[in-house]
Amino acid sequence: MASPLWVLCWAACLLCLVPPARPDLASDGKALLAFRTAVGRMALSWNTTTSPCAWQGVVCENGRVVLLRLPGVGLIGPIPTGILSNLTVLRTLSLRFNALSGAIPSDLASLSQLRNLYLQGNRFSGEIPTFLFSIPNLVRLNLARNNFSGGISPDFNKLTRLGTLYLEENQLTGEIPNLDLPNLVQFNVSYNQLNGSVPQKLRSKPAAAFLGMSLCGGPLTPCPGEISPTSSVPSVPSSEAKKDHKLSGGAIAGIAIGAVAGFLLLLLIIILLCRRKSSKSGTAEVAAKPPEVEVALRDKGIVDGEPGNGVAAHRPPPTSVAAPAKGENTKKLLFFGTGPRTFELEDLLRASAEVLGKGTFGTAYKAVLEMGTVVAVKRLRDVSMPEKEFREKIEAVGAMDHPNLVPLRAYYYSNDEKLLVYDYMSMGSLSALLHGNRGSGRTPLDWETRSAIALAAAQGIEYIHSTAPSASHGNIKSSNILLAKSHEARVSDHGLAHLVGPSSTPNRVAGYRAPEVTDPRKVSQKADVYSFGVLLLELLTGKAPAQALLNEEGVDLPRWVQSVVREEWTSEVFDMELLRYQTVEEDMVQLLQLAIDCAAQYPDKRPTMADVVIRIEEIRKSSLRALEQDHHDHPQTMEDLDHLSLRTDSIPSIS
Repeated sequence: MASPLWVLCWAACLLCLVPPARPDLASDGKALLAFRTAVGRMALSWNTTTSPCAWQGVVCENGRVVLLRLPGVGLIGPIPTGILSNLTVLRTLSLRFNALSGAIPSDLASLSQLRNLYLQGNRFSGEIPTFLFSIPNLVRLNLARNNFSGGISPDFNKLTRLGTLYLEENQLTGEIPNLDLPNLVQFNVSYNQLNGSVPQKLRSKPAAAFLGMSLCGGPLTPCPGEISPTSSVPSVPSSEAKKDHKLSGGAIAGIAIGAVAGFLLLLLIIILLCRRKSSKSGTAEVAAKPPEVEVALRDKGIVDGEPGNGVAAHRPPPTSVAAPAKGENTKKLLFFGTGPRTFELEDLLRASAEVLGKGTFGTAYKAVLEMGTVVAVKRLRDVSMPEKEFREKIEAVGAMDHPNLVPLRAYYYSNDEKLLVYDYMSMGSLSALLHGNRGSGRTPLDWETRSAIALAAAQGIEYIHSTAPSASHGNIKSSNILLAKSHEARVSDHGLAHLVGPSSTPNRVAGYRAPEVTDPRKVSQKADVYSFGVLLLELLTGKAPAQALLNEEGVDLPRWVQSVVREEWTSEVFDMELLRYQTVEEDMVQLLQLAIDCAAQYPDKRPTMADVVIRIEEIRKSSLRALEQDHHDHPQTMEDLDHLSLRTDSIPSIS
């Protein structure tokens, strides 16, 4: 008879040969149901008879849950420890804008593959837990708008892959540690209770990252004892300064003689210029009257620069631009820049012309010259100002040189006709790209293209604003963002708002106009920022501002988006063509937030275009890094993104 001890040893050996149960989709499902029981019993209506991969907010790969996204669904209360750690291959956890409270569960530290953690807009409290610093692959961490207290730990430097760190609108105290994170692109600690100076490694971040606190240095005001970079002057020993300031009598006499000579020379130059101007005026008075330029148009179906019903309409057959009557003296096209003049007014008048559309400031044509050159010609309307004033304003437009502006090549002025000649943009307008051909044959407009267009347009508008303190565009809308090959975006119609009369202004109000603008002719940089914010919302939602105004309540696009943000968060807002880019969802959210900031009701709440450019650049860098890293970690993921089953049936319509 075998001894009991021998039986126990034999049983133990058998147990060692049995492999432990491996986590699988069933264990993931049990963890999700335990999570629902704890914080989402009333919020989540998961059907337990179906696969967890079909549940709201759950995304699977290779039979495991890798993403859990439940933004703004009504989760409430503390998350117990020992639940989420069972999702052992989780890469993204997004629980933002709920009512979760207490401490962040410590078992998240065991999720070694966790890359994105979005907990903003909840009621989490206590100090930022130290276990977060042991999650090795964390790339994005958003703890904004909670109740965290205590200091910001220098142990954040352990998260060497961190690219996004948002801690704004908490109750954090103390100084900001010297964070040395080589991949950090997005950073914000605004509206806490921090003090001291901005660390050197963070001084390249915009001022918007440090608002509402007693901080100094870097993008903020200099700290006590610091010298502003713009006002730094090499110091001079006091003895040497005194020696330099003690001038001899001969030096003083020389300065006086030089000043008198300079004054006399300046006076002589002014007299010569006045005589030259008088001579030119006399010549102009005897010149023949400018010709009338008649353009035959067939523009049936064109509505304010865009084909009717948002569909590419049949364009009219080529028409011709008639030459002036025989015997009339003609003026010439006036070109900008020093490039070769490959055509003249007569060539332009003989060219075949195709109507591109009627816009706010006139009608645009595609003109094909006899030598094969293609240009865009805009025939202005409602321009009634003296020639001298017109030339001054249009020459300021022609002097603008930026890769994200449609360049003005030449212009023609007469009492009856004003023509502007631009480079022709072969890909049409952003409006046509967004809203035209929404049928089955449409090529989806991806995130990379949309964010690139947003950045290029912002850079073009920023350049316009930089040319003068009061310089503005005045008519920013998607039909004025034109696309060259490879979807390179360029801003058009810049500077024209200052040329037209009051009858042209009503077309500019539909959805883009800032609320403080009562006279559309009186434009400002802050009004431009508002219009650009609406443009960003249009890019992200796929909804035209005029379409938003047609809904039952008549609310504009910014107010509609903000109402959805408050009630259901932004998963209900994005264009369906963007929902497949889940890896960069947080970047899309950040761009949407920027759009809302730009479209703030009060002008002083809006950022400058320089700040807008910086924020879009950060968003694009972050998304590029996320896509590259995700593709590196999971090579199959990028190919499979297009085939993911996405829940798009709940997206509301405002049409």
